[in-house]
Amino acid sequence: AGGASVANLYYIQPLLPTVAARFAVSDAAAGGLVTASQVGYAAGLVLLVPLGDIADRRRLCVVLLALCGVALWAAALAPSLVVLAVALALAATASAVAQILVPFAGVLADDADRGRVVGIVLTGLFTGILLARTVSGLLASVAGWRSPFVLAAVLAWVLAIALGRRLPHHPPASSLRYGALLASTAALVVAVPLLRRRMLYGACGFAGFSVLWTALAFLLARDPYNYSTRTISLFGLAGLAGAVGARRIGILADRGRARPATGVLLTLVAAGWIALACGGSSLVALVAGILLVDFAVQGQNVLSQSVLTRHGVATASRAATAYVTSNFLGGALGSAGSLAAWSAGGWPAVCGLGGAISVLSLALWLGERS
Repeated sequence: AGGASVANLYYIQPLLPTVAARFAVSDAAAGGLVTASQVGYAAGLVLLVPLGDIADRRRLCVVLLALCGVALWAAALAPSLVVLAVALALAATASAVAQILVPFAGVLADDADRGRVVGIVLTGLFTGILLARTVSGLLASVAGWRSPFVLAAVLAWVLAIALGRRLPHHPPASSLRYGALLASTAALVVAVPLLRRRMLYGACGFAGFSVLWTALAFLLARDPYNYSTRTISLFGLAGLAGAVGARRIGILADRGRARPATGVLLTLVAAGWIALACGGSSLVALVAGILLVDFAVQGQNVLSQSVLTRHGVATASRAATAYVTSNFLGGALGSAGSLAAWSAGGWPAVCGLGGAISVLSLALWLGERS
């Protein structure tokens, strides 16, 4: 369910060249659809995910999935780029339901298995992010660029019914009013240094992730690759292999090894960008870089959310709100920066930006007290 929800943000990415041609706009204008989705998702994280601490999570999930289906149907029927952007932003806002499911799973798990359980759910989310590109590209090549949004809308409605029947009841963890709840999320960030550090790691990781996947379709559509939309979509499978490989990283958090494991993963991200810099003309280097970056970013994400869920059950949704909001604000900035770098200097500039972000995150880790 989490994977299908978060996938809604990424169906558009392999379609950017097609959408740009369909609406007769520039690559940069079409790329703004990615930024609109990221900003919409961040809004959902800030305004909706904290409700998981004061509301019936099952009911909240069902309502958001139903609304998400409506917005996706509007995207499938969009007559212009502006309408498409608004519909995708609204769908992304409701898709924040994915981040209600993560702390829900963590709260329901026992202490010994929390990292493993969170790792499984987060792997589902990351799988959705990466498979969305493959599914979208393949469907678009057969039935047109609107077809992925039709499928996503139907899937959201099916999930709303399924989760309404299968999710367990869970009493709210807090009796705060909504305004106080939002204020307490900000207070939590101020009060908990661990949360702030993990927010920085997450923001850097997802910024680099978005830098890669926003520009990748443009690289592969041009010389020396000149791939079709269908072929471009298959690159999501390379990223999927890396994400699935990170599934069991949460066990390291259960064993108290989150900090050294984080350092290793951040180093792998930097190594991945070195490989990607060679990927402008080498397919092997490009695939290797995708594997490294996706594995390490997902692994860091699993570690961070496992550690934060363990920190406090009563504040799990608010901690998830703060952490994932920083991720997707970083992602939105990464998408915008990727488009600017691509326009200014092509793939070398994109890799320079991604590499700089990875070095920054590693420097932050080196400055952290053990």
